[in-house]
Order: sequence, then structure tokens, then C-alpha cells
Amino acid sequence: MKLCGMTDVGCVRRDNQDSYAFRELGDDAAVLVVCDGMGGAQAGSVASAVAVEAFSAAVERACADGVPRDEEERLSLLGRACAEANRQVYDMAGSNPDCQGMGTTLVGALVVPGSACIVNVGDSRCYHISGGAARQVTEDHSYVHMLVLRGDITPEEARRHPQRNYITRAVGVDSEVECDLRRVSLRPGDRLLLCSDGLTNVLEDSVLAACSGREEDPVEAVRALVELTLEQGAPDNVTAVLAEI
Repeated sequence: MKLCGMTDVGCVRRDNQDSYAFRELGDDAAVLVVCDGMGGAQAGSVASAVAVEAFSAAVERACADGVPRDEEERLSLLGRACAEANRQVYDMAGSNPDCQGMGTTLVGALVVPGSACIVNVGDSRCYHISGGAARQVTEDHSYVHMLVLRGDITPEEARRHPQRNYITRAVGVDSEVECDLRRVSLRPGDRLLLCSDGLTNVLEDSVLAACSGREEDPVEAVRALVELTLEQGAPDNVTAVLAEI
């Protein structure tokens, strides 16, 4: 398995409130996570960094004696790791006046040979890239996604909607968080892409698939995705983490 990641502040924002991590767990397994923080001053950066570390560490602890073979156990493990990230961000927001109101999206994956378990809160996404096509695995928890589901706007209109950054769920905002858990089957050569909305609000899925699949080297694929987003103006922070099976 090959792992890589990249983040950029973008062309408009002064601070990068995205954070990411990827860590090998042994037995050809890995944990990946991307968080996109929100909050005044530096609070968004704090929220995403705390959540990434809390989530990654919780998964590592749970897998210290080996990654569970049972898929339901792996999904449950991710849910607990997300809850731990939520607790740490929430506690810090409550104890530090500079961090009041902060929160973050979270999308994470526990990858093992043949499959991946996915967890997400907010609008950071996971894509399964296979056979030249990119399929969004996660579902956005956002206001514009609700409008798309109701048929009020199209997915393309959602990218330009003035309220596209309004999310309906976030890590650290409340004492408890509701997360979505999913699984995806993987074949050799498949890629799993985790990214913040700074990338997906700019690149259409077809462009994302073509760009990430064109480069044989995963590092170059991630760099190409970020650079293309920057070339198109990148109004937000841009983060991508990729695992190649």
C-alpha cells in the first residue's frame, strides 16, 4: 500500500485550517484522516489538528494488538475514534475562551487488504477511484446537499451556492456527534482519496478521476490535484490524502 498527502492554504485564505494524517498500522493496514476546521482566529486550525491527532491515536491504540478481522469491529472502532476526537475538541472549546465555537469536519478510513471502512462528519469526502472513475463514498452533511436531495439545486449549482460552506454536522460543536460509517471493497490498483471541500468545490468528479488516475505515482497524483485546484483559483484551503492498494 502506498500512502501520501498534501495540503495548501489556497489562493485566498491567509490561514490553513485543514489538517491530515496517514499512518501504517502493520499487516498491510493503514489509517487516514482529513479534517477541515472552523472557528475564529486560529481556532479552526486548532480544532482540525486536535481532531486529527485524537482520531489517529485512538485507531492506533485500538489496533495495537492487530487490526480486527471482523468488519463490524472495524466500523465500531472508527465510530469510537470519531467520538474521542469530538470529546477532545469539545472539551478544549469549553475550556479555552479563544477556542469557543470551534469545530471541524472529519473523514477517516481504516484500510486493510481488500476493503476499507470509512467514517465521516461534515462535508470532507472520501472517493473510491477504480477503472478510471471516481465514486463518492461518503455523503455530505451540508445545507447545499440537502437542497440537492430535495431537487432545489443541481450538484453543479451547489459548488457555487453562497451557503455551500454551511455544514449540518461537525466534530466538537456538541458533547456528542453523529457520524456515518460505511465500507468499500478494494481491488489491487484501486485508490482511496480523502479530501477537504476546498478541492471538491473546485474540481468536478470527472476531472478529479481523470487527474488522480492519470499519474502512476500517487505522490504526483495528489500534487496534480492540488495544483489544478490552485490553477482554478482555490478560494479555500485544499487537502488531499491518497492510498493506493
